[in-house]
Amino acid sequence: MMPLLTLTVIASFLSQSVLGAPQFETRQNPADWTSQEWDAIVVGAGTAGIIVADRLSEVGKKTLLLELGGPSYGVTGGTERPAWLDGTGLSRVDVPGLYKSIFNGNTDLLSCTIGGNSAINAGLYFQPPASDWDDYHPEGWKSADVKAATQRLLDMQPSITSYSSNGKFYMQSGYEAAKEWLVGGAGFSDVSFNEDPDNKHKVFGRPVYNYINGQRGGPTRTYLQNALKRKNFHLQTGVRVRRVNHMAGVASGVAADVNSSLINIPLSSSGRVILSAGAIASPGLLMHSSIGPFETFMNMSTTGFLPFNSTMVLNPAVGEGLFDNPNTYIELAGPTIESYVQDYNNPIPADRDLYLSSRSGPYAFASQTSAFWAYMPNSDGTRTGVQGTIDSSGHGAYGANNTITLNIYGTSGLGSAGRVILSDDGNYVPGPSSDVYYSDPRDGKTIAKFIYSIFQSLPPSTPDSPAAHGLTPLNIPQNSTVEEIETYITTPSEYAVGAVQHWSSSCRIGKCVDTDTKVIGTQNIHVVDASIISPLTVNPQFGVMVAAEKGAERILKTW
Repeated sequence: MMPLLTLTVIASFLSQSVLGAPQFETRQNPADWTSQEWDAIVVGAGTAGIIVADRLSEVGKKTLLLELGGPSYGVTGGTERPAWLDGTGLSRVDVPGLYKSIFNGNTDLLSCTIGGNSAINAGLYFQPPASDWDDYHPEGWKSADVKAATQRLLDMQPSITSYSSNGKFYMQSGYEAAKEWLVGGAGFSDVSFNEDPDNKHKVFGRPVYNYINGQRGGPTRTYLQNALKRKNFHLQTGVRVRRVNHMAGVASGVAADVNSSLINIPLSSSGRVILSAGAIASPGLLMHSSIGPFETFMNMSTTGFLPFNSTMVLNPAVGEGLFDNPNTYIELAGPTIESYVQDYNNPIPADRDLYLSSRSGPYAFASQTSAFWAYMPNSDGTRTGVQGTIDSSGHGAYGANNTITLNIYGTSGLGSAGRVILSDDGNYVPGPSSDVYYSDPRDGKTIAKFIYSIFQSLPPSTPDSPAAHGLTPLNIPQNSTVEEIETYITTPSEYAVGAVQHWSSSCRIGKCVDTDTKVIGTQNIHVVDASIISPLTVNPQFGVMVAAEKGAERILKTW
């Protein structure tokens, strides 16, 4: 389940060079940028890093944004595209309906790229409920505290529920069948998620995306374009940051590979380093910079990779709590279903022309046609969130024209989490530990109970004897017991225990960083990305962007 992304993104910042990632020369401060002193060095031009860099440069801070990868969107110089986009100025990234093709390989976008995950994901843009901030985040980061940051985000990047410019909805047979099942049968409410973002219990509706006029949105299309207009801002791609240069937590700059040479890029006397490289790479960079758990330093020092000395900053929470949503693909068939697969090279001519002429039709949005949430109660009085999305086609071996895919996964309140660890091959590449998924046995049981409960609202069926009306589960029979479902979803396969790349929570606020996002034990080193937030009830993209807005605000207040 997207294993290529797992292997490449995890290793990209601190391993071998990335193919096809040339330096992207920008107009801002281009002359001798490596020797200039910078007020802010932001590492990672992804979902969070772009926002932080824009907000810091907006108030006059001389800001350097460093990115390992290369162009993505057409506006960044991205040129990966099928022939039918030639002459449009668009890349494959810009077209929402082509997002799945990115995960089929033959692209450098999976390694690192301008925009990070916001340049390659589906663009789902769900606002977290207030309870996510109030229940799982410390004082200073409660829902009331992030309210202004949330509004700034929405002012910059509105969320939309009508994706096609002509106002029509496409690929709706799966939506209608899922609505009949969940709303008509299982008692879910049919809602508009934007109208009541705090309600995430037994609700069903159309997905919310961050598109702009039928094309992919995200910080690259908004915040970055503002930053690029400023003379005190510089974006440099093709740069691999190796470590933060510091003495006992006081950073003086970063060391980075530039044009095959390791150079030191300096901070100004009051400067800050902000790591926004992602929930695996940011803790990895801290560890490579002698900031992290004691045992990590011991392992690295025994091989001479990292000298064991007084400059080290002990912070056992660096890398701790790494989270990703455990997901399961449930394949569903029905007599009214008409599958639709967006084709990279050969789209249906009418659909191709509809998109090119008016940004309408099936290529104006990703393949998710509906979404739903519920909470499951736990015996200790807490609750676990469960999210589902309905895709327009089957997956893997289930490719018949009457098949759709339910992607279902656990969200907030799960007990399972791992940590960022370094490889033991002498290169010390950061990656996830083996206990990220279902290490707490309660989680598998909870999600299995939820699947069992909604299966009871489907007509009786088996894969060999499908229902005459309604949906028939194919890879998990409708009459499965809770125990059988639990076994299926916790056993790795093409359909279960998949990494959905929602990595987060590995440098959490109040444990690894303080409420101003400063790494505990340091004076001017910050982390602002998915690392600092706790697991959310919804896809993390919106929450990460709120955290970037709030993080920039907190940094500036202490400057």
